[in-house]
Amino acid sequence: MTECDIAIIGAGAAGLAAAIAAGESAAGSGLRIVLIEGARKPGAKILVSGGGRCNVTNQVVTPEDFWGGPRPTIRKILQAFDVPHTVDWFKRMGVTLKLEPGGKYFPTTDQSQTVLDALMRRVSEAGVRLISCARVTGISKSEDGFELALSRDYTLRARRVIVATGGLALPKSGSDGAGMTMLQRLGHTIIPTTPALTPLVLKKGRGIAGRFAEFSGVAMDARLQLRRGTRLLVELTGSLLFTHFGISGPVAMNLSRHWLRAQIEEPRSPLVVSMGISALNTADKADHWLTRQAALHPRQHVATILAPILPERLARAIGEDLATGHTLAHMTREQRRHLAEQLTALPLPVAGTRGYAYAEATAGGVDLREIDAGTMRSRKIDGLYLCGEILDVDGRLGGFNFQWAWSSGYVAGRGAVAALRSA
Repeated sequence: MTECDIAIIGAGAAGLAAAIAAGESAAGSGLRIVLIEGARKPGAKILVSGGGRCNVTNQVVTPEDFWGGPRPTIRKILQAFDVPHTVDWFKRMGVTLKLEPGGKYFPTTDQSQTVLDALMRRVSEAGVRLISCARVTGISKSEDGFELALSRDYTLRARRVIVATGGLALPKSGSDGAGMTMLQRLGHTIIPTTPALTPLVLKKGRGIAGRFAEFSGVAMDARLQLRRGTRLLVELTGSLLFTHFGISGPVAMNLSRHWLRAQIEEPRSPLVVSMGISALNTADKADHWLTRQAALHPRQHVATILAPILPERLARAIGEDLATGHTLAHMTREQRRHLAEQLTALPLPVAGTRGYAYAEATAGGVDLREIDAGTMRSRKIDGLYLCGEILDVDGRLGGFNFQWAWSSGYVAGRGAVAALRSA
């Protein structure tokens, strides 16, 4: 039987933050802290994030950038370790960050390895012992703490446990949801999970949207709307990328969680996803613009008129499909109105998503209402702390999920130490 004071399960972003916060808070106390990782090397998702560059955080992070649990709870956790604190934290670890368009912070080296190396170095400096290649297969509550069953066929006894095992996104990194299963057995409520931040798959067809493969590689600023019948569920804007399977890019990936959650909420009620040009947000506005263009350029063909507001390939296809051989001035009112509707709300035949294998986050998880926001302590199991993706919190693309990991991990690490110091 091996014993410790605090066991942190999972050495991803949240687990590393929790380990550093716990180690620094426990300095000089003699508390024994261990970080347990099932893989041979920690931080697999950190290394592949941001195209290998690691989008560490965003310039502006608010509760409105997240979905899932109650926003007042999310706000309190984010405020405990905010963006300026995060930037300074990395600077003190030797990682300088640079601000890029869209408010994204990346390491100046453009290497995610820089981020991981700094975190691992600080874990060691903080006196935290890393146990790798040791998968936790069970958590049981004991009279004075917890007993953890490890894959190395031994048991670890801990007075406090921080669970940071993540969700199910990117399973090749080791994420399989096992932590959620163990927590459910202990009595926690698990909000049903779905992938988040994953590309959307479209059905092939004769219409413009069904011919997406023709536009593979084409990027544009777009507005996506998700409706159930006539009811608008969500509207998002951002960069969209056509691919050989459908659409990707920030706006499509952000929408994926909403499409999947809506499927869970009312599986028999059909959903409609439509795409429009960000600058023309209504059919009336698009119709007015087209009428004005017809007056200014009566002899120009539709594809030529659309070229300034759409990528060339898409403009040509729409022009040919809706008004073959026509100039804008020779289109009937009905044809022009139809074109306006296509520019503002082109139906997209969404067949599904690319799933967890390509997802950057997990929606769903442990109900955030069962967590104390000031310490990340479980309200269900005394001495247990939770942080990171295992909780029902998922952010939009752009560094927000990493900020959630740093913030919740920091609060959990400090919370566990404070509880032991006051015991």
